[in-house]
Amino acid sequence: MYNQPEPRIVIIEDDQTIREGYAYLINHTSPYTVVATYPSFDAARNKIARDNPDVIILDIQLPGTNGIDALPILKKLLPEVYIIMLTVYETEKTILDALANGASGYFTKNTPTAKLIEAIRDVVHGGGPMSPDVAKTVILSLQRNPDSPLTRRETQILELMTTGKDRGQIAKELFIEVETVRTHTKNIYSKLNVNSKAEAIQVAKNKRLV
Repeated sequence: MYNQPEPRIVIIEDDQTIREGYAYLINHTSPYTVVATYPSFDAARNKIARDNPDVIILDIQLPGTNGIDALPILKKLLPEVYIIMLTVYETEKTILDALANGASGYFTKNTPTAKLIEAIRDVVHGGGPMSPDVAKTVILSLQRNPDSPLTRRETQILELMTTGKDRGQIAKELFIEVETVRTHTKNIYSKLNVNSKAEAIQVAKNKRLV
């Protein structure tokens, strides 16, 4: 009987310790083979087609071309490849951008190797594995009211408000100025016809805006 060869893996991750650790553990504790590792997409770009991987484990925060921008290029180079994102970032926009650009799975970097090996098996069999916290973010996004009057940025700010963060903390988390947060907050209050943070949160929850 013909046995299908086990999937070939490529890891693109700028942290050498993580890159080498995952490669060693996948090679020694799973039936899969890591055929190449790269510190960046730019280093992999001209070689990866020859590696002919079945699965790519791709970091998002890479030097040069980041993982989100690399995704569509990789899918063009290797249309049949499965790509599992590996990142410390789990903001809604990053997750949804990755999935929209062709990612097959999405895990945070604290994921144990055993889970990542399971994820490789799952994507090869047509699954879409994700860390529990990532899956929760995707589900909440799908459950949200599609007729929300708020922009994506306003929704992000309102979500952070509901967790108790002040304007300074929100600005730091979203890498924007405090004054920008203040302007967005003013727009949120106007669109929801409220005058306070507490009212905005209540209306948002009642109307499923967050």
